[in-house]
Amino acid sequence: MKKWKCTVCGYIHEGEAPPEKCPICGADRSKFVEIVSKEEKIDAKTDPIEPETGPKETDAETKIPVPLSKYDRIYQAMVKHHVHPISVHIPNGVLPVSVIFIFLSAIFKFSSLAQAAFYNLIFVVFSMPVVLFSGIVVWRKKYNGALTKLFLIKMICGGLVSALAMIFVIWSIVDPGVLTGTSTHFGAFLFINIIMLAAAVIAGFLGGKLVFRE
Repeated sequence: MKKWKCTVCGYIHEGEAPPEKCPICGADRSKFVEIVSKEEKIDAKTDPIEPETGPKETDAETKIPVPLSKYDRIYQAMVKHHVHPISVHIPNGVLPVSVIFIFLSAIFKFSSLAQAAFYNLIFVVFSMPVVLFSGIVVWRKKYNGALTKLFLIKMICGGLVSALAMIFVIWSIVDPGVLTGTSTHFGAFLFINIIMLAAAVIAGFLGGKLVFRE
């Protein structure tokens, strides 16, 4: 049975031909390469290996590694040390708490919960630039910038969370009653908060799908 590897996410497919689309990242079949074992490579060599008699490769022909810039070294370190998966846990962990605090504040009229929800939203606003930037770095360096449906949805969800969190902070400053349920716009405020939470959940789910490849 042949094995095929997705060059975008690393998914391994077994079959006579690669799948039409990668079930993990959605890359088309052109992104798959066949995995050939060392034994098969040796069997495929029918010509005897002859000693080199011609001129040696010049420096121009030799593949000399290009020194990495300081930015490339930083980007590689971000990918190696999992900056994006770590940073994305901040909004994914804080946003549910914020929405619950808003809901409880409206029911029990606890101003302290409303204030805590407000500070949580501020925390999300400041954490999202790191999440988005590190996500773009991982997408470019690890997944070769492949713009498949999965990555496109993740980008849209990440941008939605970032934009809505900032809007909610401004909204809460202009109309503090939306945090305690006393404003006439509370229903819309809570509903859109749930949409923001759903976007964060979807982005996290797709990220987990890439990591665990299941």
